[in-house]
Amino acid sequence: MLPLASLLDLPGWRGRVRVLGGSPTGRRVGSVVLVTDRVEPRVGVLVATASDPAAEGSAWRLDALLRRAADAGAGAVLLPTTTDLPAPTRLLCSRLEVCVLGSEGSFLELLTEAAVALAAPEVVRARTVLRVHTGLASGRGDGPARLVTLIAEALGVPVAVLDRGGQHLEGSPQEAGLAVPRPGEAVPQRAVLANGTTLAQPVLLPGIPGVQRWLVAWVPNERDDVVETTADCLVAGAVALAGRLAMDRLVLERDARARTALLADVLRGGDDASALLRRRAAATGWPLDGWHVGVHVSTGDGVDNAGLRADALAAFAAAGTELVLVEQDSGWTGWWTAPREPSAEQVRTLAASLRAGHRELQGSTGCATGVGRPHPGPGGIAATLAEASDAARLAGNRPERGRFLHVDQLGVAQTLLAWTRTSTFEPAAQSLLAPLGAPDGELVRTLAAYLDAESSVTETAAVLGVHRNTVAARTARVEQLLHVDLGDPDQRLALHLACRALTT
Repeated sequence: MLPLASLLDLPGWRGRVRVLGGSPTGRRVGSVVLVTDRVEPRVGVLVATASDPAAEGSAWRLDALLRRAADAGAGAVLLPTTTDLPAPTRLLCSRLEVCVLGSEGSFLELLTEAAVALAAPEVVRARTVLRVHTGLASGRGDGPARLVTLIAEALGVPVAVLDRGGQHLEGSPQEAGLAVPRPGEAVPQRAVLANGTTLAQPVLLPGIPGVQRWLVAWVPNERDDVVETTADCLVAGAVALAGRLAMDRLVLERDARARTALLADVLRGGDDASALLRRRAAATGWPLDGWHVGVHVSTGDGVDNAGLRADALAAFAAAGTELVLVEQDSGWTGWWTAPREPSAEQVRTLAASLRAGHRELQGSTGCATGVGRPHPGPGGIAATLAEASDAARLAGNRPERGRFLHVDQLGVAQTLLAWTRTSTFEPAAQSLLAPLGAPDGELVRTLAAYLDAESSVTETAAVLGVHRNTVAARTARVEQLLHVDLGDPDQRLALHLACRALTT
């Protein structure tokens, strides 16, 4: 649409069309149509009537046309006369906020010039979209950086590629106003803000769950004429980016199959790994000698384990642990290696690091993680991975432990549980914890998680998904209700056993 003032400034209109009533300010026109007074006007239309409705004393017909135009939100009404309107009709124009124009020139010439002017933005839009399509086609296989540059230069607005969670990857930084309004919804999105409009186009791949990337543009208010053009170009860009990602995906899945096959050979080879197998492992960067601690991460349904492998590696690396990690249908399996047998303290530090990486992954994958014991040599990889896999299965049913289990801790817990599964101890445990309410209530669950976390308020808060102040308040309430001191090792052990008896 164009402002009505822009039409009045056209060469063929200037001096030939005058305002008879109302104001052109704020009125916009998207199309023109020559009609009779009996045809209903439409929103944004310049209604031009070849006969003067007010002629021959029929002023009511013009008033009726003006009312219909106002009700439909028409851009303006053009009459074939330059005669001033009667005062009551001018007042009606002001009250209805309808602009009435008049001209005694050729309506056909006036409307043709207006139609050409109104079509010009659509021509520019089509040319821009065609230029983007042509550039994308000629650069087939190019990376996201060139794609973003091409679209940004064609439109003159900031454009960026974001990851599935809305984090910036390529193009203009997010400080320019680039963000996905609702990253969890895999649909084209638009947010109109005070200073401009954000447009976000999801990039999807067939057979792969969820959004892979977001192509986002920011159109400032002074460029709002290119919002729809930008939307069209983002659709074209998303298709091109999906093609590039599909090629990358083929490479990723080929590498995943190679890693899976190599892992199968390592597990079969054991300590008798051949020289060829050792060379293949070395080329992939996999250590076979030394002491290994296995890790298995089981993910929820619909998780793209191949696509998220890099994210899993990054999560554990950020927590301080570099792992070998192989994607599988059920999640990821891998190991950490030390040149010599790790001490008990090293294993505890490793387990804490793995727990931190596990927490980072839980929000996006709903994972359960198990950790095996240290085992030596190539054959030890199979042993520790088997333990880790078993621990991960058990961890999936242990929300009170944050769905994370270390086999060393599991062994101690199972031993304690065997001691407490007696007809003497269970009633005592129920009596001891009765003041806290039901075994699945928040106080018992908080106490169990707190004791499992070695009395760490921060770790307990992370496991339960609550604020650390909430944990502190609940543990204080537990001490008050049970008349115990959670700082006393003997009382803490008794409560830990009781919690195990009732919640496992």
